[in-house]
Amino acid sequence: MFIRRRDEVNTVNWGNGASSRLVVEADGLGFAVAHTVVTAGTTSKLQYRRHLEACYCVSGSGVVVDSTGARHEIVPGTLYGLDQHDAHELRASEDADLHLVSVFNPPIKGDERHSLDATGYSQY
Repeated sequence: MFIRRRDEVNTVNWGNGASSRLVVEADGLGFAVAHTVVTAGTTSKLQYRRHLEACYCVSGSGVVVDSTGARHEIVPGTLYGLDQHDAHELRASEDADLHLVSVFNPPIKGDERHSLDATGYSQY
């Protein structure tokens, strides 16, 4: 067993926010957990080619736009799962930062960072 606090772990600035890496590959659990903060008013084009991800909203709000252009509102209590290595846009509302608990399988190492630009989807 181990106990961790968010202020004790590696926090990575990923471009449009920060990700506190609570459980990583080296922990040997077979998955990773991060507290992800998406900065208010930002849009991030993301795709995970090597990981599946589920995100659970704990505060703030936003929208996930899938590859078909469908918009899905994200509010506290909403979970979205990227079960097909889905390309998507994550948009945080203008009002407040969006806080997500993100779970990755297989686990991330913990030092990954996005490379965001308007021409494509950031991947890792």
